[in-house]
Amino acid sequence: MAIPSIHAVIQRALDERRLVGAVVLVARGGEVVHRQAAGLAERERARAMSVETVFRLASVSKPIVSTAAMVLAAQGRLDLDASIERWLPEFRPRLADGRPARITARQLLSHTAGLGYRFLEADAHGPYARAGVSDGMDASDIDLAENLRRIASVPLLYEPGTSWGYSLAIDVLGALIERVYGASLDIAVHRLVTGPLGMRNTVFVVRSVEHVATAYVNAQPEPRLLLDGDLVSPFDGAVGIRFSPARIADSRAFPSGGAGMAGTAEDVLRLLETLREGGGSLLPPEYVAEMARDQAGGLEPPDAPGYGFGLGFSVLRDRSRAASPETNGTWRWGGAYGHSWFVDPARQLSVVALTNTLYEGMSGRFVNELRDAVYSGLGDAR
Repeated sequence: MAIPSIHAVIQRALDERRLVGAVVLVARGGEVVHRQAAGLAERERARAMSVETVFRLASVSKPIVSTAAMVLAAQGRLDLDASIERWLPEFRPRLADGRPARITARQLLSHTAGLGYRFLEADAHGPYARAGVSDGMDASDIDLAENLRRIASVPLLYEPGTSWGYSLAIDVLGALIERVYGASLDIAVHRLVTGPLGMRNTVFVVRSVEHVATAYVNAQPEPRLLLDGDLVSPFDGAVGIRFSPARIADSRAFPSGGAGMAGTAEDVLRLLETLREGGGSLLPPEYVAEMARDQAGGLEPPDAPGYGFGLGFSVLRDRSRAASPETNGTWRWGGAYGHSWFVDPARQLSVVALTNTLYEGMSGRFVNELRDAVYSGLGDAR
């Protein structure tokens, strides 16, 4: 079950030592048409990659946790447009001029709430850094409530709803889900999403890292092992992410809705296909349609021309500006440990690519090369 053009792109990335290992799944019309595990899950012990390999998901957790919030909305337990103060009265961030701000779940889901990320600050002395905010990928001994207190102590970057900024909003959403559901985030997500869908390997804490892909970071002449405490920037101008690969096995670490899960490519594909097909028994179709609707009001993520943002992932609004073969309305996002995925509903297409090499697998050449290979291999390049 393989498409030659996809196989060639993966092999080239391995041969050129841009990736150490990858699992790529492609489904069309509900049928898996490409399933491939390639390279190594752990280079030091020559452990081969397999389709069952578990990966640290980083931001691939965002559509999972966002779906959990939408399930609560569909059940009538969460109003997307009500102030989250109703459930989180202690979370009261203010604007730069000291005025109080009204934040909704919809703004959290669409990254229009005025929040930021510590790793996006220009240096190690930014306001989130000074407040001790955790991005959810570092070694941290605080709980989720304390992290929210620290986030709320920093003035908002803009009035909610007036701009777009990638942020810790899904971590705040995680706390909101806990409060609305009445259980910890790991239990809530399991009962609302991963349990009903049979995503057995998708968890916030793994029992052992033996079956988890070892993480690597791009370097010359080949990717190097990612160590606990490594600070790696995804692009110039940002201080970067403080990584702790060990965090995924630390039961004391708070559950990060935006960056804190582990899982397999098949589990991720199961969620995406459920959404693409209209939500099944998990979510009514109108709620899936709302997730897939561009909520950004004409705003677009930086360095992503032609894209808007829905509730949990980006939405392609202009394929010409994006220079992409994807259909307008395609959903897409990735993960800092080296992942990318997209869903083209018009072509009944879902693609999941989990790698163990950052940032090549998230934002390197591999991402667009794989995208183009999928469309050309399926005869859909246009």
